[in-house]
Amino acid sequence: MRQDRGVTAPVIPSPSSQAYVEQLLDRAETVDGLVNAVCTPHPEALAQAAARDAEAADGRSRGPLHGVPVLVKDNVDTHDLPTTAGSLALAEAPAPTHDAPLVRRMREAGMVVLGKTNLSEWANIRDGASTSGWSAYGGLTRNPYALNRSAGGSSSGSGAAVAAGLAPLAIGTETDGSITCPAAFNGCVGLKPTVGLVPTQGVVPISASQDAPGPLATSVRQAAALLGVIAGNGTDYAAHAVEGRLAGKRIGVPRASFWGYSPHADAAAERAVGLLAAEGATIVDATDLTALEGFDGEDELLVLLAELKAGLAAYLPTRPGDVPRSLAEVVAFNRTHADTELTHFGQSLFEQALAGPDVGSPEYAAARARCVAASRDNGIDAVLRAHDLDALVTPSYAPACPIDLVNAEAHPGSCTSPTAMAGYPLLTVPTELAAGLPVAVSFWGTAGSEATLVEIGHGYESARDRTGGPLPEPTFPTFV
Repeated sequence: MRQDRGVTAPVIPSPSSQAYVEQLLDRAETVDGLVNAVCTPHPEALAQAAARDAEAADGRSRGPLHGVPVLVKDNVDTHDLPTTAGSLALAEAPAPTHDAPLVRRMREAGMVVLGKTNLSEWANIRDGASTSGWSAYGGLTRNPYALNRSAGGSSSGSGAAVAAGLAPLAIGTETDGSITCPAAFNGCVGLKPTVGLVPTQGVVPISASQDAPGPLATSVRQAAALLGVIAGNGTDYAAHAVEGRLAGKRIGVPRASFWGYSPHADAAAERAVGLLAAEGATIVDATDLTALEGFDGEDELLVLLAELKAGLAAYLPTRPGDVPRSLAEVVAFNRTHADTELTHFGQSLFEQALAGPDVGSPEYAAARARCVAASRDNGIDAVLRAHDLDALVTPSYAPACPIDLVNAEAHPGSCTSPTAMAGYPLLTVPTELAAGLPVAVSFWGTAGSEATLVEIGHGYESARDRTGGPLPEPTFPTFV
């Protein structure tokens, strides 16, 4: 049921937007009971599609994504649907008064909002032992490639929905891994843009320095097309998803810290590197980010928690209705509703944020400076410059871990923290199935390098499809 699983077909509703939406709604009736990706369907989705068809018939198409359905992560404001961040604290509130700018841009481009997708509650910043894909409002999202496996966090529903064929496109948000992880776990493309390229106004915040909304899709070209809409800067990123752009690219392989945690992910990534080289890219080994060796992750956490406290203090008062107006009030709500909110895990990170430094403190400033220096100035930018590289490539994540609502999740490693702290783009592209589960590679770049990453990612995707074919579609097995 997934449209454009390959890389050449355009994202167009056929034979009409209304017919396409009807197909997707039928698909949701069949499979979303298994994966639980969509927490709030849009009751007027078919009416939206009919209106877009009428415009197209009248010669008033709004652009390449006119009539194309999209799902939106439930931490992004929509004026006509609830925005809960997965929390019961916001579940009964009226819908936000305005669309987030990125949603407004999608509507202006003629896209059809199908509904909201479940997420890891509060975008996975509530507790250090959380279960990805669970929220008190939306329940538990499961991986369509194995229903006992995690859909990743925090854009769990967005990744699972695209993989399950519930929509060709979905919006996620990433602070550190929240687009890349569900893209890797669910076998779809995820594009986390440079921080600031897509506005975060109307997005429930974690970190002003790291939050970045972006697309999840079934191909790099689709992701690029949606990025062009939500960025609103006039750049046609999809125009860079064309053949022949890998030749001459210089791509570094930082093996020391970002390979070696998963034999399955490593083996697939090695094959991906071989395909890149066969397509004319120059592969440069020994491009390690030495500035990040032994880097204290507590600095990043301090920054995130300080910015979370400030961000919620600014965002929550914009919401109508009787809702918490600060992080402290959210913590109090959760304690009062512990039987539903704190059933599976606590809120240790929220409590740590309340007790920790503020964004105006010397501790925050010093931690943020160390994050930028290690990840950006002496990290990604230094390595790209020293080796004259266009990008870096690494495995994304190990195959999806089992869902565990009792113990903390086990993730042996990932690739996301350097680009997260730097605020730089990261493009994740599926490679193959390993033991029945998707694995992926991620392409890292410097600020504003999305077009280059699209060229590289599309080139790899095309080579993958010519040699081994695209990933098989999920079959929703109970256990892998």
